[in-house]
Amino acid sequence: MSELAPFRLEPYFRTRIWGFHDLAPWYDFHTDGEPIGEVWLTGEMCKVATGPDAGLTLTEITAKLGHGLLGEAFGTGEFPLLIKLLFPKEKLSVQVHPDDALAQKYGEPRGKTECWYALDAQPGAAVALGIKHGVTADEIRASIENSTLEDLLQMVPVSKGDMLYVDAGTVHAMGPGVVILETQQTSDRTYRMYDYGRPRELHIEKSIEAMRLETHAGKIPPQAANGSTILIDEKYFRIERWDVPAGEANSLVTPIGKVQMLFVVDGSLEIAATGAEPFTVGRCQLAVIPADAAGVTVTATSPSSVVRIRPNEV
Repeated sequence: MSELAPFRLEPYFRTRIWGFHDLAPWYDFHTDGEPIGEVWLTGEMCKVATGPDAGLTLTEITAKLGHGLLGEAFGTGEFPLLIKLLFPKEKLSVQVHPDDALAQKYGEPRGKTECWYALDAQPGAAVALGIKHGVTADEIRASIENSTLEDLLQMVPVSKGDMLYVDAGTVHAMGPGVVILETQQTSDRTYRMYDYGRPRELHIEKSIEAMRLETHAGKIPPQAANGSTILIDEKYFRIERWDVPAGEANSLVTPIGKVQMLFVVDGSLEIAATGAEPFTVGRCQLAVIPADAAGVTVTATSPSSVVRIRPNEV
């Protein structure tokens, strides 16, 4: 069997104080312990679920396959994008991520630019993206001290199907009422600016250093293109949504010289390749298509909505 065939990854469930104990109907997952707030789909600890490398972590298979897996997205040799599902039951902290230059100043390989695709949104749901126009850094620092920072945040209403861009340096926060598919640079570097009095470490000085009072964050209007919808096409990632009837989907995968990921929002896919056994990808599951995979075919086994994610720069 070909080691460069596509494969499915097992999700990895991360505890977060702002999450849920039961992830139904998205996942058949219940815990009586710490709540689950994030489901990592391409985390370093996610395990290969199909094919000859089943059981290897994403880090291990990336090291093993190298350029054959990542192609032009090889960069430093790490898997280029971290993809997650977020399930906030309570407010996340107000936070900011460094850009590449600042992250490297502090010994990190890269910063963290990300985007959020709303898989679901309840009436009245909103996120904070950026600081209101005219607010100064001194006013932000004072508002952190007197617990009024929320008053300075730019709130953006969210509906199901919205795509939001969150470039590095954007002060942001997410609240309850949404389920988010997040795609980001492979980095977990977060500077926590404000946390509503919860007893967690804050990184105020680094937050102030990292933040930009003006950024490009906000909603990205979708664009129709060749049977798909381009949700976002920015420096680090391009994301498309494909809605395909049963029996079709081959155009989902075209050789681009880079690794590609397919996340099934609804429905199911069967993926096959030269020298490999076919496998299925169901709702809320993710498949990885190596750059050098040969003869890849994708068939929708039911009407399906699929998000295709690929790196641009790394």
